[in-house]
Amino acid sequence: MSSAAPRTAEPDRLWSVDEHLDDILATVRPLDPIELNLLDAQGCVLVEDVTVPVSLPPFDNSSMDGYAVRVADIAGASEEYPASLEVVGDVAAGAADPPHVGPGQAARIMTGAPLPPGAETVVPVEWTDGGLGEGPASGMRARSLAPEGATGLVSVHRPAPARAHVRAQGSDVRAGDRVLEAGTVLGPPQISLLAAVGRGTVRVRPRPRVVVLSTGSELVQPDEPLRPGQIYDSNSFALTAAARDAGAIAYRVGAVADDAETLRDTIEDQLVRADLLVTSGGVSVGAYDVVKEALSHAGDEDEPGSGVEFRKLAMQPGKPQGFGSIGPDHTPLLALPGNPVSSYVSFELFVRPAIRTLMGLGDVHRPRVRAELRAEKALTSPKGRRQFLRGRYADGVVTPVGGAGSHLVAALARANALVVVPEDVEDVAPGSEVEVVLLG
Repeated sequence: MSSAAPRTAEPDRLWSVDEHLDDILATVRPLDPIELNLLDAQGCVLVEDVTVPVSLPPFDNSSMDGYAVRVADIAGASEEYPASLEVVGDVAAGAADPPHVGPGQAARIMTGAPLPPGAETVVPVEWTDGGLGEGPASGMRARSLAPEGATGLVSVHRPAPARAHVRAQGSDVRAGDRVLEAGTVLGPPQISLLAAVGRGTVRVRPRPRVVVLSTGSELVQPDEPLRPGQIYDSNSFALTAAARDAGAIAYRVGAVADDAETLRDTIEDQLVRADLLVTSGGVSVGAYDVVKEALSHAGDEDEPGSGVEFRKLAMQPGKPQGFGSIGPDHTPLLALPGNPVSSYVSFELFVRPAIRTLMGLGDVHRPRVRAELRAEKALTSPKGRRQFLRGRYADGVVTPVGGAGSHLVAALARANALVVVPEDVEDVAPGSEVEVVLLG
């Protein structure tokens, strides 16, 4: 949650990208840790190191279906002169009291079963006749169909060194080892490890709950017919998907008509399930910029320290932005411009880092690299603005995709990077080295 309201509004000030981002990250704070069941903790960030109470594996066990034997008993075994051993029983996975293997004996053993006392190595069943008195076996018959396989004689056709096909106790991790560090995002492999060492719950920062809504009376939901002057609402879908990609639990509210009271009521209704609110549209200087109208004075008396400030940033696309906190819990709110490309670029630059900060991650930014610009002509950029152009990046080379227009959704769909043109650069020649933000 936020701990302070944004800086005092300065209507005529042109904020830099870095100043706006710094203000956001100085205000947003990581969510408080909670204890969660393992599956509920997927995608969350650990807040403490994890050490293991038991070794993995916890005992010596077989990595093959076969026979547990003594090394000396099979030292000279071959297909012409196999070693004949007495089978003294079965050792299945989970066996608590396996039979002892003495000289001239073997125990039929299954993958994962504990190495029985007296045994020194494991020979795969394919190196034996499987107790059938014939050539090499291809496998074992099910015990329920052939219980006699656990007794009798077995012929071993190949020798094996000590500890062959044996997973040693502690060969993965030993009791007391630190296996996961605080700050780790829990994915399927980490969940598996925690379960394997007996942890049923884990202490994490929860995934942030992000509520996304777009504004505009012209917006229509997909699959509905378009009337004159209407367009489909793509922003709420794009931003909800982007929030989920960043690690959040995201809720899409959809489009809200250009009515300040309706917007305020909708936001108030959503506060109960929001750690962060994201709006798109209605933040510029038009007569119907409803977000600006509805939130410019939010929380003046009833909620001291809260409120949303609307700013102009020295960037393209995405000049109009809003940021602040609302409601009794000072829930952070980021108001993004309505043009699809402006909205998405703004999300990557400002909202994604805020989500990652709420998660408690150390590195909240997309990776950046230097790349060679490959283009048919020089790129131009407005003086004093930091421009973010869509591009395709591969193998150290980036190629612009589409133009600079903030409505070019098809070009955005083909892009996997943003080409950054600094504020003091107005022309970038083909072949120049440029900074690139990698989007995925």
